[in-house]
Amino acid sequence: MTTTMRAVEYEGAGGPEVIRLVTRPRPEPGPDEVLVKVTAAGLNRADVQQRRGVYPPPPGAPDIPGLEVSGTVAAIGRDVSGWEVGASVCALLSGGGYADYVVVPVGQLLRVPMGIGLVEAASLPEVACTVWSNLFMTAGVTAGDWVLIHGGAGGIGTMATQMVAAFGGRPVVTAGSAEKLEYCRGFGAVAGIDYREEDFVERMREITDGHGADVVLDVVGASYLERNIRALAIGGRLVVIGLQGGARAELNLGLLMSRRASVTGTTLRARPAVEKAQIVAEVTEHVWPLVEAGTLRTAVEARYPLEQVVEAHEHFDSGRHTGKILLTM
Repeated sequence: MTTTMRAVEYEGAGGPEVIRLVTRPRPEPGPDEVLVKVTAAGLNRADVQQRRGVYPPPPGAPDIPGLEVSGTVAAIGRDVSGWEVGASVCALLSGGGYADYVVVPVGQLLRVPMGIGLVEAASLPEVACTVWSNLFMTAGVTAGDWVLIHGGAGGIGTMATQMVAAFGGRPVVTAGSAEKLEYCRGFGAVAGIDYREEDFVERMREITDGHGADVVLDVVGASYLERNIRALAIGGRLVVIGLQGGARAELNLGLLMSRRASVTGTTLRARPAVEKAQIVAEVTEHVWPLVEAGTLRTAVEARYPLEQVVEAHEHFDSGRHTGKILLTM
């Protein structure tokens, strides 16, 4: 096995021009880790935010971007059991996915679902774990709930829409064009709101006959805060998982109290390994069977070889993409 590998690093902060493909030493797995030979890596907004200098890796995480991969087990730490060299896997990471090899804590390793190709499997760990942990473990989505999903045409949005529908909820999405809204309906959205042309608070009231959203999954942040709370039903839950619209906003506590609502902010990347392992275990139990049954499907729009990582980021930055973009090794 080679002692070096290709990897991506960012030379400073900025646009795709700061991306470099370099040679790094191949990592070695620790006692509770597995070394994965990467077949494909998912490109996520967190990678772009890291490139821009606004979302640094958490302490102890690799500086190499990439929060999810698929591939094969290349080596196993001495305390690891239940996995074999050569097994097809995918994994949730704190970083390091844009490389030929990556070490993974064993609790963050998942088998590739039956019926899903090895490359395609790289599109699943981050979105499945993000959606399950936020909508189901945190917000407690149940059958009948109206769930407003911002950014419905993206990787998280398409998985959230499918998962809410699969568990009996009613997903409503926002997106920036009629074409993207039609795309979202293909994943089970019961209604769509064009945020460029429509007021999502008013539209949510109309769609739900005045009830409002039992849960809002928000990737925008500050600029949407008050409107998100106004869109909530009585007892509604707002879960903020992104800050595309800024990090600071004034919160109208009177409005929050009148809704008897709650606001939760979460990140997945910086959670302790034990928490990630619990999320992965629940995803394996509750989500993977739905993937294998075809109830939940992947949403891969484009694949780029690692050598074209700059073009992949340019594609993402354009805002025209839907679903997931993958890098292949």
